[in-house]
Amino acid sequence: MTIFNFAKNRLFITKNLICQFSNKIMSEMHSVSTLIQGQNVSIKILPALDDNFMYLIIDEKTKEAAVVDPVNPSVVSSAVEEHKVNLNKILTTHHHWDHAGGNEEMCKKFPGIKVFGGDDRVNALTNKVSHDDLIDVGNLKIKCLSTPCHTSGHICYYIAGSGGDSPAVFTGDTLFIGGCGRFFEGTPQQMYTALIEILGALPEDTKVYCGHEYTCKNLLFGLKVEPNNEDIKKHFEWANNQRKKQNPTVPSTIGDEKKFNPFMRVHKQSVIDHTGTNDHISTMAKLRKEKDAF
Repeated sequence: MTIFNFAKNRLFITKNLICQFSNKIMSEMHSVSTLIQGQNVSIKILPALDDNFMYLIIDEKTKEAAVVDPVNPSVVSSAVEEHKVNLNKILTTHHHWDHAGGNEEMCKKFPGIKVFGGDDRVNALTNKVSHDDLIDVGNLKIKCLSTPCHTSGHICYYIAGSGGDSPAVFTGDTLFIGGCGRFFEGTPQQMYTALIEILGALPEDTKVYCGHEYTCKNLLFGLKVEPNNEDIKKHFEWANNQRKKQNPTVPSTIGDEKKFNPFMRVHKQSVIDHTGTNDHISTMAKLRKEKDAF
């Protein structure tokens, strides 16, 4: 064997070992794909990257579908084939690469697909949307909710409940289970408006499908803020067990978030006392600053 071939084989073996190790880490860190079956709408939870979630939204009557933040197009394609749906819309929550980075490849895989988003920076954008705009997916009506702060053009997507199905909201990096996104392009006032006045006004049973699997760490922070909050303790125990089995911790509900998410509890005296603030916007700001360093 020549020195060149020996080096080439060593490189090949090393690459395979790295790949195997990476796949092992990925399988340990992230979640199994899960279908939330409904009468009118079903939602397929699709893990991507280290901790991202994509979501395939299926209208059960027409088998038309939309996908939220399809950063891994190959996984989406497999899900489309598995469920035999007609995927014709991409719902992008915001322009960050781990949410919009798969849009261009998706357009190649699904010619004619429309890309919705609230920001001109969204890759392959075809349809720019604003607050309260409606998007049709088969018989489903999906409402756009403008929630600027994490990014200036962030959009959440809301499906009202009907026919026995609970309402659902896809919150990207605005609302996480037990937490919220960083204020990269906005202010505490904007996040307060997004969480309390917009998302917090949705029906209590609205299922929350967020952009990342951050739940356990978020709840640990919640326990620091409110160490005597029994709802946080119970949900952390549940979430920790879910993660041990590689199950996703999504969805939660808006009602549950109000019980254990400190960013949706800025009116509660226990949270105010922890931050040492005297108004709700200052409480939001202090919480986010503390969480950034947590």
